This record gives sequence, structure tokens and C-alpha cells, in this order.
Amino acid sequence: MATITRRAVLGGTAALAAGGRSALAAAPLTGRQVPGFYRQRLGSMEITILSDGAGNFPMPDGFVRNVSRDAAIAAAAEAYMAPAGHITVPYNATLINTGTKLVLIDTGNGPSPPGASVGLLQANMKAAGIDPASIDVVILSHFHPDHINGVKTEAGTPAFPNAEIMAPQMEWSFWMSSDSAAKAKTDMIRVRVVSAAKVLGDVAGRVTRFMPGKEIVPGITALDTPGHTPGHCSFAVASGAAKLFVQSDVTHLPDLFLRHPDWHVMYDTDAETAQRTRHRFLDMAAAEKAPVIGYHFPFPAVGHVEKQGKGYRLVPVAWNAVL
Repeated sequence: MATITRRAVLGGTAALAAGGRSALAAAPLTGRQVPGFYRQRLGSMEITILSDGAGNFPMPDGFVRNVSRDAAIAAAAEAYMAPAGHITVPYNATLINTGTKLVLIDTGNGPSPPGASVGLLQANMKAAGIDPASIDVVILSHFHPDHINGVKTEAGTPAFPNAEIMAPQMEWSFWMSSDSAAKAKTDMIRVRVVSAAKVLGDVAGRVTRFMPGKEIVPGITALDTPGHTPGHCSFAVASGAAKLFVQSDVTHLPDLFLRHPDWHVMYDTDAETAQRTRHRFLDMAAAEKAPVIGYHFPFPAVGHVEKQGKGYRLVPVAWNAVL
């Protein structure tokens, strides 16, 4: 019986490369990824998850505030993030066709340079056959740039010209206040206050503010999930007996912050509150066995949350070619 070894496999690959060239047609590398959108049904609703791309970069110092960088890098390595010392951060918006309205939750990183790996929402909407002018409601979960910058086009015009924009009242009160910049404890918060004002200041008249705990669009209820930002909201989406949760940024990368829910990501405004919120939300999601869509989950960004030891794990949904 032949024994398969790494040496034998690599040797065979080298032989094919050396001796089989004439039998193989040379084709140029495409150098780009396919469009990223994924659809599923929820009762009578249709859910489309739209990729805004993903960034891969060296893990910043202090990315996890309360553990060593070595421990965080080891967790990334266990998740096969590459190259060594890097993290991959996906971005995913959620489009909900309720049957009467098209509702987009979060708008991505916004206009990006040609060839960028993020800022792909508009392109992926086009690939999915969705006209931005057909969006009825844009809901912002919170005011970090990777969620709100897509409100406008590169020319500064509304990216979703016919949509009502909805935002949590507490988010608006915090990020749109000049006092928040003056009192900011970190440069990151100060910069984001300025950014939010730049993106949303001149469209204030189109923004409807809401309080969590209420159904803000038929079938979509805002959930109070603070900590990542003061007014951060997640959403329960229900159609008949079917339900799913759009968790926004309750957790960041699941391979780090679901497995280690007590780790504090550098982007949290109030890390202790965010930690408590994570446990509360993830316990609920695990108990209800409802699908969860995560803004920073690997595309297609939907799965089930299960308790695992002191943490949780994400069980991605199986790809289904039929709605």
C-alpha cells in the first residue's frame, strides 16, 4: 500500500509543475474576488447579507486591551488568520425585504479608492440587482465610520436618495454633540465625533431618532446593546414564528471575542459595559437558537451561537442554493 507523506505530495506537485506545463493552458490570474451577497428566507421576509469587503492588517498594539498582544496573536493563529501577526476584519451590511419595505442596516465604509478591499457595498448591491434608490429605510446601529460612511457617495450626495435614515437617540446625542469632542477621553473618540458630524450633520433633517425596545419598522425591533458605543443597538427581526438577530458590533471577530467574551476590543467606548452586554446578548441568542448576523463575522456572516465552556462558538449556517 502506498504511503501518503508530505514529502511525496510536495514532490508530486513539483514534478507536475516541471513536466506538465506543456499540457496545461496558461491563463492570467483574475486578481479579484467574486461579488459578495447571500440570501435567505425568514418567514415571509427575504434577507440579503451584503459584503462591504474585508481588511487584513497587522494586529494593532492594544487591539485586545486586557490581554497581552502575544495571547491575542495566538488566538488569531488558532483561527488560521494569515500572515502571522495579522487579523482579517470583515464588514457586512444586512438588507431586509419585509414585503412592504426594503430596509438596510448599516452602510459600510463608504467610498474607497479603486482596488481597495473595503467599500464594496454599492458594487455588491448592484451585483445583487438592488437599486440604492429603492431602499426605503436605512437603520444605523451606531456611529462608527465603518457603519455610517456609506450614507454618502464620493460626491457627498445621498447614497440612498429616497431612504429615511433611522438612528438611536443616544447615539445621536453623544456623537453629534460638540461637548463629546471636548470631553473625549481618547483621540479615537475625538476623531469619531468629528467624523460623525461630517457625515450626518447636513442630513440631520432626514434622520429619525428612535429609542431601543420598540418596533421601529414592522418586524424589526431595536435592542439596547450598549458598551461598544453609548447608544449601540442590535435588532430582532421576526416574521411569523421565525426570528433572527442582527447583532451589529456586540462582538467583534468571533474567533476572538465569542471564544473570549471577556476580552476588550480597542474600539469599545465602555469596555466593562460592552462585556456585560456580550454575555447578556449571547446567552439570549444561544437560548433562543435563532440565527445571528454579525457585522464582523466572516461572510456570509450568519450562524448560530452556542455556549462553549466559559465562552461561545459560532456555528456558521450551511450554504443553501435554494431560498
